[in-house]
Order: sequence, then C-alpha cells, then structure tokens
Amino acid sequence: MFGIENYLGFVMAAILLNVTPGTDSMYIITRSMSQGQTAGFYSVLGITSGILVHTLLAAFGLSVLLASSPLAFTLVKYIGASYLCYLGFKMLTSKPVPLLASNLPNEEKMATAQPLDRWQIYKQGVITNTFNPKVALFFLAFFPQFIDPSYANSMLSFLVLGLSFATTGFIWCSCLALLASKFSENLRKKPAIEVILNRISGVIFIGMGIKLLTEKG
Repeated sequence: MFGIENYLGFVMAAILLNVTPGTDSMYIITRSMSQGQTAGFYSVLGITSGILVHTLLAAFGLSVLLASSPLAFTLVKYIGASYLCYLGFKMLTSKPVPLLASNLPNEEKMATAQPLDRWQIYKQGVITNTFNPKVALFFLAFFPQFIDPSYANSMLSFLVLGLSFATTGFIWCSCLALLASKFSENLRKKPAIEVILNRISGVIFIGMGIKLLTEKG
C-alpha cells in the first residue's frame, strides 16, 4: 500500500519513538506545567505541525541538503538552539501574572487575568520542532526502511508515513499535556509556586538549547 512495507511495524516503532523523552516532550511538559492545559494543547499542535513540515521537507528531498551540507546543518542547529535559549530567557525575566487568582472575586479575576496567547505558543512549538535538524536527519534515516525502493512515487510514501508518525505523536503528546497540567493545577493556584514553575521552565528551555547546540550531526 502506497509503496510502504511492514506498515504495522512502522506504527509500533513510531509509538515507541514518540514515548521516548526528547526536546518536544520537554517543551510540552514545561508549557503545560507552567501555563496549564490550554497552553499544553497548543504546544502539541505546534510540535505536530513541525513534524508535518519535516515530512514535507523529506518528501520533497529538501532534508537531503541538511544531511549533505555541514554548513546548512550547523546553521539550522544554531537557529533552533538560539530560539530555545531565547524562550528560556523570556520565561526567566518576564514578570509573572497569576493565571488562577482563586482568592479574588470573579469580577477582579476577569479584569486582571492575562489572556493566553495561543497563537504565540503554537508558533513557538512549530519553530522549536522545525529548527531541530536532528528531526530532519531522523526522518531521512528512519522512513526509507519502510519504503519499497522500487515504488515510483516515494513522495507519497513519505507523506503517509509522516502523517502516521504525526498522528501517533499527537495522541501521546496530548496525553503528556493533560497529565502535566493536571499534576501542576493546584500548584499554579499559588502565585509563588507559579513563579517557580516559570523559572524552572526557563532553565529547562535554555538547557535544551545548549544541548542542541553541543550535539554533533
């Protein structure tokens, strides 16, 4: 089907790979814990969209450029690492506004609550995943193992596998976001704890940026 060999084996491998902790998982968990379930969900959408971007790049052969050009790989890696550090710095230096001011009257809650910038969170998720060259190289190394080399339309094969990988990832990451947000819900009701969660998230983002920066292609 669509030039794909052992599709069930691919799905099982995709599930195992998705549940393995990585940059995407940490991004979703930290967003969910520090900003709640809605932020976590939009982070999941952003990460999933980034996976679809990598799928298209692999299908059109553009990811080969990263694999064959050290300069292109390094450039993308630096952009991704710098962006993660930038997000972490923002979380470390931003003035916290309690998301759940449970001690205030309803009128004051509505007046003082800071609206969650869903688009910003989604966009950050897309950029975080898209500018991780390791994902592009992984797609190039992993997907061809399940594609019949004699199949004429390998682009379609890449798209089907990419959509399947994104679907399993979306389900798993949504569970992560829900669990992380529920775990930290009571903590986020306390302004002091919320500040700590934001600071921890900032440190984690910077750590992920440094890790990506120091990894070799």
